[in-house]
Amino acid sequence: MSTNPADLSATEAARRIDAGSLRPETLLEACLDRIAEREPVVRAFVHFDPALARATASRPLAGILAGLPVGVKDVLDTADQPSQYGSPIWQGHQPRADSYAVAATRRAGGIIMGKTVTTEFATRHPGPTTNPHNPSRTPGGSSSGSAAGVAAGFFPLALGTQTGGSVLRPAAFCGVTGFKPSFGLIHRAGMKVMSESLDTIGVFGRGVGDCALYAQALTGQDLGDPQRATGAAPRLAVCIGPAGDALPAATRRLLEDVADAASRAGARVTRLELPPGVMAGFEAHPVVMNAETLQALAWERMTHPRQISAVLTQNLDWAAGVPAPALAKARAAFASARAAFKDFMAGYDAILTPAALDEAPEGIGWTGDAICNALWTALHAPCISIPAGRGAAGMPVGVQLVAPYGEDRTLLGWAGWLEGVLGR
Repeated sequence: MSTNPADLSATEAARRIDAGSLRPETLLEACLDRIAEREPVVRAFVHFDPALARATASRPLAGILAGLPVGVKDVLDTADQPSQYGSPIWQGHQPRADSYAVAATRRAGGIIMGKTVTTEFATRHPGPTTNPHNPSRTPGGSSSGSAAGVAAGFFPLALGTQTGGSVLRPAAFCGVTGFKPSFGLIHRAGMKVMSESLDTIGVFGRGVGDCALYAQALTGQDLGDPQRATGAAPRLAVCIGPAGDALPAATRRLLEDVADAASRAGARVTRLELPPGVMAGFEAHPVVMNAETLQALAWERMTHPRQISAVLTQNLDWAAGVPAPALAKARAAFASARAAFKDFMAGYDAILTPAALDEAPEGIGWTGDAICNALWTALHAPCISIPAGRGAAGMPVGVQLVAPYGEDRTLLGWAGWLEGVLGR
């Protein structure tokens, strides 16, 4: 049985394009057909221009992404499409230049399919996107449209951003792979930044190899081939992390099942708790995130306060009461936690931990809790979410691997190993 090109992984589509057995135009049209079929329900796009995508596909394309359709989260500027940041304040805003991530995507031959729905300023107030597996449930956020679009077959690759859990959680909820690199690995020029200390650009794909391919295109770094087995097995530290007692029993069982499978495949698995010095980064996260967001939205808050959602206004009001010394103290706690994490990871290759509390919650008025992700973002660590099973309602559930800062290639390699163990 032949596979619809819209359902191919990015790595497989790239291989076929390179071999001449798949034309970029054919892949694009398959994705456009899928969008026409499912977008009225999924609602992944805030701006979509099929004519522009076709014009790009008709031109000679070169680079490691040549001919691959890509979704772009609408907090990243595009010179040929509006960038509205999920806010009515910026409705119709047209930047003059591409963000770095978009420019690098084009340079590598990627086809920008459109701008995907983000929550308001990539914070909490959700957009209209639904989960492709069940439209009555959230796709997660804030990178809602990017994760949902990959899952629905609208594009094999997408850009997202993460301040708390905005790449990892939507990936888990939508049953795709999401990679948040080490802080700063992908340049943030042309991004609507909220938190200087936290915001990180990440990528979505249908597998670990897809994420490695896209991250390599964006960074120019050799991130290896996660689909090529090394014959070795990792030293894994299995921990719940900050979720603690909030983690449902079913998610605990899934994590244990994945850990047992890794152990049978040769991994050295140790179950443990994080030391207080590392956990301090989690406690400081909301202070840094909200206080820096207050600074980032100074103009919007002064000039258009009534066009800021109630939930964001509440967070900004809280942040306005945070004294400057408290923000400085929280940033210092981040630095101490990163040093403690580096020491903690000396005996391990990666941490295995839940990617989200559970499967996607019902309703689209809330995008879920970032408790399983925020600490790793604060630590500037590379993280990746891998599909690992299904929840009680039949929705996807993921697990997360975390490595020390700067160990992106190593993380992707072990993620590819675990993906193989899980048969994904």
